[in-house]
Amino acid sequence: MAQKSHEKGSTGGTPVVTEPERVRNVVLVGHSGAGKTTLVEALLAATGTIGRVGTVADGTTVGDHDPAAVRQQRSVSLSCAPLLHNGIKVNLLDTPGYADFVGELRAGLRAADAALFVVSAAGGMDAATVALWEECAAVDMPRAVAVARLDQPRADVDETVALCQRLFGDNVMPLYLPMLGDDGVSTEGLLGLITRRVFDYSAGLPADVRDPDPEHQRAIDESRDELIEGIIAESEDETLMDRYLDGEEIGDEVLIDDLEKAVARGHFYPVVPVCAETGVGLDVLLEVLTAAFPSPLEHELPAVTGVDGSPRPPLSCDPAGPLVAEVVKTTIDRHVGRVSLVRVFSGTLRPDQRVHVSGHGMAERGHPDHDADERVGHIYTPLGATVREVSLCVAGDICAITKSGSAETGDTISTTDDPLLIAPWEMPEPLLPVAIAARSRADEDALARNLSRLVAGDPTLRLERNPETHQLVLWCMGEAHADVVLDRLRAGGVELDTEPVKVSLRETLTVPAKGHGRHVKQSGGHGQYAVCDIEVEPLPRGSGFEFVDRVVGGAVPHNYIPSVEKGVRAQLERGLVAGHPVVDLRVTLVDGKSHSVDSSDAAFQTAGALALRDAAERGQPALLEPIDEVTVRVPDGSVGTVMGDLSGRRGRVLGTEPDPDTEGRTLVRAEVPATELLRYAVELRSMTAGTGTFRRHFVRHDPMPAHVADQTRKEHTP
Repeated sequence: MAQKSHEKGSTGGTPVVTEPERVRNVVLVGHSGAGKTTLVEALLAATGTIGRVGTVADGTTVGDHDPAAVRQQRSVSLSCAPLLHNGIKVNLLDTPGYADFVGELRAGLRAADAALFVVSAAGGMDAATVALWEECAAVDMPRAVAVARLDQPRADVDETVALCQRLFGDNVMPLYLPMLGDDGVSTEGLLGLITRRVFDYSAGLPADVRDPDPEHQRAIDESRDELIEGIIAESEDETLMDRYLDGEEIGDEVLIDDLEKAVARGHFYPVVPVCAETGVGLDVLLEVLTAAFPSPLEHELPAVTGVDGSPRPPLSCDPAGPLVAEVVKTTIDRHVGRVSLVRVFSGTLRPDQRVHVSGHGMAERGHPDHDADERVGHIYTPLGATVREVSLCVAGDICAITKSGSAETGDTISTTDDPLLIAPWEMPEPLLPVAIAARSRADEDALARNLSRLVAGDPTLRLERNPETHQLVLWCMGEAHADVVLDRLRAGGVELDTEPVKVSLRETLTVPAKGHGRHVKQSGGHGQYAVCDIEVEPLPRGSGFEFVDRVVGGAVPHNYIPSVEKGVRAQLERGLVAGHPVVDLRVTLVDGKSHSVDSSDAAFQTAGALALRDAAERGQPALLEPIDEVTVRVPDGSVGTVMGDLSGRRGRVLGTEPDPDTEGRTLVRAEVPATELLRYAVELRSMTAGTGTFRRHFVRHDPMPAHVADQTRKEHTP
């Protein structure tokens, strides 16, 4: 780490690595504005990977030619930026800070072996970042914290570290203290707590490493003991604590070695102050990333099965093993086509290699299961908006492939002779519907093409073509996600409009009624003659439709009875009042009349429909709305607010219970009309400061209150 060696320096460029132990895959996590992207660019510039800060967005081999547009794209998308430091390749996976783009973040977590949480020294912490820390803790992912933006006017490193310790736990400890300049405000250096050395950045990078001044020594001594005790507590050497308590001076090399092991195991979380603008801490952070974070050889790999679900032995990160890789992100670039970011877990991916691409388990999100053999073209190492061709990608590394015909986000790439499948990572359900409509027939064709591209790359976007409301609905994670999706569609040359989302309603009759249907026409030649009488009665909710024949004496010939039923069913589909399907009815055919010449199948179908419409006039029709059961997961302090809001949505709270997975959170269960949940994803986030989540599933249809039905009838009538 930085305290072990500062003389080696860094080497620019991103050459091909052939040993997994020389790779580090690090995902950057933090809320929007914490400084993740700025920090990535500063690290790239510090290692000579790019010539200057900001040039990551300037490349034009892949991506938009407008740097501003590229930066906007990167703010809501997962991007990979590799660098080389001391012979170690570090793949930095920069994730969006907006909660709406959790799919990009989950993809980054899947591709990474460790996480760097970036926290602004002036911006505090949001609840979503804390939730992500807990998520990483559940899988023992190694973590470190970079306290960034030291140059901000209200930056307070001590308070930020204290906040991290309160929210993340006691094992979050600083390795360095900020050293203020002569003005008492700016940070010009760091005080190393283990080595008791000063790292002075007043002349820029690399730091001038020297002995501390007396006032620095006092600050170091006050914090050093706590850090050493924390490191020793996680040491595999059980005698070390006793030796330390007996007054033995523990060598720096021993402490650093134990620290690196504890960080790699996910048991200790170092904090490093950094400033992308001035370069403070960049070199020591690079040492943490390369020396303390684990290589792919030390990280547990995802389980695999055969394409048919048959069990397979666990993977090993072996470049000579069977090829198993995963597409962690797919984008469709207008210049080069489909670009897939791929994490190789086993084997080696080479240009012109024939592979099998499998995608399973995402059908409910609009990603049908698919399998295809295809040939990999060129392999690239990605760097923001540019790609550089490489000769191979070994197990543990990340690369990009282009022009794949079928690869989508979450797909598995394996050998053609033994195709394998990695289960897709867990994704939250998109719960904000947005109905869209193309402005012209030409736009409809362009919309279909662009939607298929977006869905292929975004597993959190679900496409639904509702056959009842005839709407095209995009299910998104939130408003920001919806805005980005719509902007991308319009950027693809599609003229479209949004419209209010319609909920699929039902109709029924609430009291028994009789209906008479008479269809008689004579216009020369064969006429049309059919008469039928029916009785209609409502059934319990969820019973569907029943047709009963009680005709006696052949009043309706036997061969025309199915025609009556067919006419009734057709009218049920068309609706009786507002054009919605009719459910939960029993229709009994009791009488009728026919003509030996003029009766026909078509005539009795029409008579059956007329009889049902006649009965509806006396059967007190009612609108039925779908009722969903929702499970809302919120912090304990928000339970009352959420329960009151659900009641205001005509919901019925079923109960609450502690969240079995997370302390301090509660599950609220309720039944709520689906019409009241159209924007609940946005409103719940507002009520709970971004910490509330929910799931929903349909349970039944219930009668809609009269005043709501009157308004809804106007809005939903086709």
